[in-house]
Amino acid sequence: MGEPTSGPRQETLRTADVARESGYSVQQVRDLERLGVIPPAARSSNGYRSYAPLHVHALRAYRGIAGAVGPVVARKLLAELRTRTIAEAASAINEVHVRLAHEREEALRAQRALRAIQAEADTPEFEQASEQDSDAMTITELSRALGVRPSTLRFWEQEGLVTPERVTSLQARRYDRSAIRTARIVAALRSTGYGIPAVREIVGSLRQLDGAEEAQRVLRARLDGIALRTVGLLRAGTDLSAVVTDPRCVRTNGFAEPLKSGLARDTPSSQVTPRRIPAPTRSVHGQEP
Repeated sequence: MGEPTSGPRQETLRTADVARESGYSVQQVRDLERLGVIPPAARSSNGYRSYAPLHVHALRAYRGIAGAVGPVVARKLLAELRTRTIAEAASAINEVHVRLAHEREEALRAQRALRAIQAEADTPEFEQASEQDSDAMTITELSRALGVRPSTLRFWEQEGLVTPERVTSLQARRYDRSAIRTARIVAALRSTGYGIPAVREIVGSLRQLDGAEEAQRVLRARLDGIALRTVGLLRAGTDLSAVVTDPRCVRTNGFAEPLKSGLARDTPSSQVTPRRIPAPTRSVHGQEP
């Protein structure tokens, strides 16, 4: 699949033209049309598809949104934008920005929590109190302190993330300071969306000298990833604007009927009047439809 290119544009485009301008393959253009990401192409008398610059803008916009929040959300959003007023479309796009901002705030909150946990562990008082029974917690007390359900702590134990002690004849769980610290780190990482395998790897490294630093490294990588996704979304802004303000969009029921001035696949490009639209930006994200 080639990179997007810039240059003279026709008002009516063939599938290959759209693929070249958007950076997708011909088959991906057809697949994304079938999925509703772009409006249906017009069909010429011999059955060939013909597109408009609007389709290129929609594909570029999809690329940026898919890179920011995933292809499933991007497909749904691009399809819905066709049926919304400009005000509703702008609100839907703003929600994507808010979603990324929320992810960033969660990662920053987890980062602050990990720093506080590490600073606490580095104090002499922590070492002196590490064996005191009064600092231990029951599963109910720890779940309330972390803001999670007791069943969540039991699940973490089952997955090998947090291991409590077993005391009393009823085998009740008791979490010492070390287990509490680990549970706080697990809670911080899980709150930012990290899966169990990734958290298990970090917890395993806690027994090493670089354990806390590894957790911080993971969170820094997540923040960097969110920044890149945000930049991709910003790059899609011009194309999103072109989609939601295109005069051929009927805001009461979506895009207007497919353009009737179709262009057969083998129509010489010299017979069409060239037209320029903004050159695409190079995508930093994948090409998954």
